Amino acid sequence: MEMETSEDWEYTGTEDEHIPIDLFCSKEDARVPRGTLEFTNASGNMVFKVQHQPPNPKLLLDSNDNPLFSIHHRHNGTWKCYKGNGDENKELVLKVKRTLKTISRVKLKVFFAGERLNKGVCDLKVIGSPFMRSCSISKDGDLVAQSSLMYNLIERYPSRDKFRLTIFPGIIDHSLIVALFVIFLKGRK
Repeated sequence: MEMETSEDWEYTGTEDEHIPIDLFCSKEDARVPRGTLEFTNASGNMVFKVQHQPPNPKLLLDSNDNPLFSIHHRHNGTWKCYKGNGDENKELVLKVKRTLKTISRVKLKVFFAGERLNKGVCDLKVIGSPFMRSCSISKDGDLVAQSSLMYNLIERYPSRDKFRLTIFPGIIDHSLIVALFVIFLKGRK
């Protein structure tokens, strides 16, 4: 019996493309100003930041404070996400419509801009409980991302101020997933 060596097989991708990514968020962090939500990686480095200064829309910023998306809430249970800063004349990226709102559950349908938006074809679904900071984001039945509270073994009841967003490998931009999660958190209103 002959053993395989490293020369017998070829690796065609990077390790990172097959590993889920965790982003962490804490509302208890004293260094984060009120009205700002920061998402950090496992090393504690800020990756994304969400700023909200009423009446302006929410802005999703990268780690260098460059605006990635502006999130506009409509009173009819819909949201629109535009590229860049808060100007609605920018390129529309996606539209989100709330299809279910109960005390404990919210369901959202996500439509990416383009021909599919005009045809009403749903691209992603978000289902969960904003109160518990837990949701599942799926595409055609496949899990794209999920969120949950950060549990501590010594706590009887977990704090709702610390939570995790796990993004699974795929073709959807991480910043879009974070924008959807921010919309989900506000989906109960």
